[in-house]
Parts: sequence; C-alpha cells; structure tokens
Amino acid sequence: MTTSTEHDPAATQTGLFLDLPEPSEAQVREAQAKAAMQREQGAPRLLEPNRLQVELRASDLESLLPEDHRARLVWGYVERQDLSRLIEGVKARGSNAGRAAIDPRILFALWLYATLDGVGSGREVARLSLEHDAYRWICGGVSVNYHALNDFRAGNEALMDELLTDNVAALAAVGAITLQRVAQDGMRVRAAAGAASFRRQASLDDHLSQARELVQTIKTQAQADPGQARRQAQAAKLRAAREREARIQAALEQLPEVAAAKKRNGSRAEDARASTTDADARVMKMGDGGFRPAFNVQFATTCEEQVIVGMDVVTAGSDMAQLAPMVEQVGQRLGRSPEQWLVDGGFPAHEQIDAVAGRTKVYAPVPEPRTKQDAQGKEVAQDKHQPKPDDSEAVAQWRVRMAGSEARDIYKQRAATAECVNAQARNRGLLRMPVRGLAKVRSVVGLFVLAHNLLRTAALAPQLIGWGTDPSAMAAQAA
Repeated sequence: MTTSTEHDPAATQTGLFLDLPEPSEAQVREAQAKAAMQREQGAPRLLEPNRLQVELRASDLESLLPEDHRARLVWGYVERQDLSRLIEGVKARGSNAGRAAIDPRILFALWLYATLDGVGSGREVARLSLEHDAYRWICGGVSVNYHALNDFRAGNEALMDELLTDNVAALAAVGAITLQRVAQDGMRVRAAAGAASFRRQASLDDHLSQARELVQTIKTQAQADPGQARRQAQAAKLRAAREREARIQAALEQLPEVAAAKKRNGSRAEDARASTTDADARVMKMGDGGFRPAFNVQFATTCEEQVIVGMDVVTAGSDMAQLAPMVEQVGQRLGRSPEQWLVDGGFPAHEQIDAVAGRTKVYAPVPEPRTKQDAQGKEVAQDKHQPKPDDSEAVAQWRVRMAGSEARDIYKQRAATAECVNAQARNRGLLRMPVRGLAKVRSVVGLFVLAHNLLRTAALAPQLIGWGTDPSAMAAQAA
C-alpha cells in the first residue's frame, strides 16, 4: 500500500538556498542607500511612442520615388502612347457642366504598374492609390475609384491591340527585335464562370422563360408602387433581371457553335451546353488534367528577345487551328512573317502547315505513326519522317526537316521561350479571368502583354520610352 505525502514548496525553496551566505550588514546598508537615492531622484524619463500625435510633413510626390523607380518607367511609356481615342470621348469640355474626367493616362499607368506588381483587383488598386507611394505618384493627387479602373481595363480591347502593334513595330524599326524565330503556345486560363452554370438547350429555354416572366413581374410591381424608395429598389431588381435574361439569351446564341464543335469531335450535338454566367467560356482540359470553364490564351514570342509580337484569346480548347491565324496576325503587325515558327505537338495540323507554306518554316514534332501489321500479324517498322503518299509538298518538307539534328536544336528554344512567357504571365496574376465576355477578356490579356513588353523595351530599347542615361535616351526624354 502506497501512502501519499504532501509537497511543501516553502520547504523546498528553503532547502535550495541553504548553502548561500547571509548578506553582511554593509551590503544591506549599501542596498538600502541605493534604493533611497533612486526614490529621491524620481521616476526615470523615457521617450515613449505617441502614435496619436499629428504631424505636418512638407513633402511633394515627386520626391517620394527614386529616379530609377519602376513607376517612372511605366509613366515614361504611357505618356508616349497615343490615347487620343479615349480623350476624344471625354464629355466634360470647356465651360460645359459636368465633372472633369480622370486622365486616361493615369488609369492606363495604374493598371500597367499594378499588373507588373501582381495586383489584379480594381478595389485593391484604388486602395493602393491612397496608401502606396508609387501608386500615389502615378495619380499625382487625382482621386480614382474602382469603377473607373474596372471600366478602363475591361473596355479597351481595340486600344490594347493598337498599342501592341505600335510597340512591336517601334522595336522592329530600331532593330531591337528580329523575326528570325518565333515561338507560339497556348495557355488555358480559368474563366469567371462556374461549372454548374453550363446548361443544355431545354434548360436554357426554361430559364429564359422564367427570366422574362420575372422582368414582366417587376415592371408591373414598379408601376403599382410609385414610392421613391420602393421605385429605386424595383429598378435595381429590374436591372438584375434584365442582365440575367441577356446572359441566358447569349448562351442560347452560343449553342450552335458549341454543338458544331462537338459534332466535329465525334460527340453528340444534343449534349452541347453553354454557360449562363459567361456565354463565351468553354469547358477545357486544364494543365492538371481536370476540366473547367476557361479561355485559350495564345502568345507568339520572339525567341531571342522574348518580346510578345502576337496575342489572341480563343474559345477552342485545342491549339490545332491556331497556327495560321497567328502567323497572319504577326505578318499584319510587322509587315512580314518570321523565318521560323516553333510550336508544340498540338499545333501542326496538315492544313495549318499548308496555310503558312511560303511565309514561314514550321518546326514542330512529328507525331508517331499508327502501328501497322503485315500479313503475318507482325508490326511493320515505320519512319515518321518519311513523306507519305498523300502528303502535300509543305507537309513532306516539314517531315524531312524535323529529322535533322539542326531542327531538333532549333526546336529546343520553344520551351525556353514560350513556357517562360506563360510562367511570367501567371506569376503576375493571369490565373483566373476577372471579367466575363470575350472582348473584355482580350482587353485584360492585352494589359498583361503590354506590361511584359514594357520591361523588354526597357532592356532592349530604353530610348523609346525615355529611359536610361545614354545620349539617345536623354534626347528622347528631352523631346
């Protein structure tokens, strides 16, 4: 049987200090005198923080940023661009009534800087324009709101395309880029639509009828109750109902295109579905093997300088039909086509190779041939680089060209170029589209392209944006 004993903390502590000597009377008197002196001197004086103190600082925005700050680089580019089409649309003129409009250069520069900074939210940019020195410097005292920012980003597809053309043409004119070799690649970017928003024909017809009935009901209720507050609430409901009706109608209009694509792929046209959230979005196979609503973003990039010279956003999940349109686009931007065009195995459809024959040489892996067996059932060895009887001249030349070691060395530059540009776009936030609709998506992607090319311009031809200290740059800055 075990007997418990109580623990005495005082006894334990006394035992711990039994071997310590007792202080002498001199030591006790010295300690007492020191304590008395400290009491006579009073409490110690300390400089404690006071974060409620109001401060007045004499400072200008220009002095907040160093001369080589990236915000100055962005503004140097923006102020040299032709934004007259936006300025012409400003209604506040002369002595006419109305609030002065925000300078389009400010909105453009804010989005370019935010894109390089990895910021993709209009509300976040508006907040930073009040708190962050770089954003405040760009604004220059002008107040911006997220509505104006979002409207600018989503509503300038044509402007982004024109500025890209001007940018690559200027780089080519000063010899900063060559069109010897261009790599093209597609990147699936998640759309702002849920998987559950995709519906078939019968379901869309049913939802459209319900939406129209709701619009009519809200109209009737608004006419029956003329109260001001109630009328405003009803107007908001009516606007939301009309927007939903328009989205469903747009989805119905996209169904024939989706059905045709399914029929080409061997699926049933009756299984075609369209999204009631973003009618332009398509379910695509993503990089992780899953299927989600997305857009196919296409970039064409020079291999040596890594400048994007072509950009497109398509609703097809496959890259098979994107080679010829991109070659045509780059040719229109620069007046001539690249000598060599590098793509991966998802691009080289025979009709695409035929379409670009005479304009550029395609470098793409030749797919493995289908297995064949002889009369005895043994597999017949085949050379995939040997031209086939039904090959066109361009396809036959492509097969023979890819058999050489020189072509394989050239093709290695594809991944180093295209995948690098794709990764940089994703690092800057191109992971999920913040807008809905193909035109708005293209405008957003255009901002990413211009932001990428801006940094490349600063490295390859800084004189074009007045950047640097060489004589040409100083002359451009003075101009």
